[in-house]
Amino acid sequence: MNRSTKILRYVLRRLMQGIPIIIAIIVLNFFLLNMAEGDAVDVLAGEAGSATPEYMAELRAKFGLDQPLPVQLMVYLKNVALLDLGYSFRHDMPVAQLILDRFWPTLLLMTCTILTAVGFGILLGLLAAINLNTWKDTAISIFALITYATPLFWVGLMMIVVFSINLGWFPTSGMENIAAFYEGWDRVWDIAHHLVLPTITLSLFYLALYTRMMRASMLEQYGQDYVVTAKAKGLTERRITFVHVLRNALLPVVTMAGVQVGALIGGSVIVESVFAWPGLGMLAFESLFARDLNLLLGIFMISSVLVVVVNLIVDVIYSFLDPRIEVA
Repeated sequence: MNRSTKILRYVLRRLMQGIPIIIAIIVLNFFLLNMAEGDAVDVLAGEAGSATPEYMAELRAKFGLDQPLPVQLMVYLKNVALLDLGYSFRHDMPVAQLILDRFWPTLLLMTCTILTAVGFGILLGLLAAINLNTWKDTAISIFALITYATPLFWVGLMMIVVFSINLGWFPTSGMENIAAFYEGWDRVWDIAHHLVLPTITLSLFYLALYTRMMRASMLEQYGQDYVVTAKAKGLTERRITFVHVLRNALLPVVTMAGVQVGALIGGSVIVESVFAWPGLGMLAFESLFARDLNLLLGIFMISSVLVVVVNLIVDVIYSFLDPRIEVA
């Protein structure tokens, strides 16, 4: 059996293993959300100013909220199996369509954030390890400590004040200038222009984590026996660092990047709120206060699927970084 066949079988097996996990997450989220006081009918009645008990009971019967929780859960699971995520009472449209519209902005922001944070984190961690106990190492360590301790919302607000209001380099909010009706590459450039500040804001926190982890991993690898053997063979310091040490040092960083996808979705709620980025984070924030449980459950399910898929990708990348690790 060749390597590509092994990888394919491994991917299929992991996807099948992920299905029970996703179902367990759906069930847990369903009961946790329904433990809170109130429902969508209470919110709608409050916004209307007044509603009779008969009208509220009629709404609950219409939405299926008058049924016992186990019955509601079984109905929801059956609908999910048919790829029906339900209906958003707040937005008056199907949940699947609403999530699909907001998923791509969040995916774009997360992808740019991961690439920026991991890329610069590896670079800075490598630079700090190579220049151990020098001013470069000290400067990078201080930078990582400050960015790790600084709240995301404050960084976002300062970015807007400095680069948007004072310097006028970037827009303050939104994903694109809708009024300009850009098309083609002009629209791509406009979205990229709006993407800069949210990406930098969200990536700074994770950049600090990857920088510190990469530095520690590099120093740990430098102390391994294979490095001593390589030096005894007469290999140059540059070759030892970039051919042998770097490859092994990347393993924990790649693992952490996969694990933190879920945390990244949570962090995007803050950043999307500050920059009015039309993604899933902002949508989840709005649906929480509207008690739109169908929409919240749909967002949580998509997030769990995304985490499972990303961790699967990380496992496959792991096998390429370290040939001793077999995926099957």
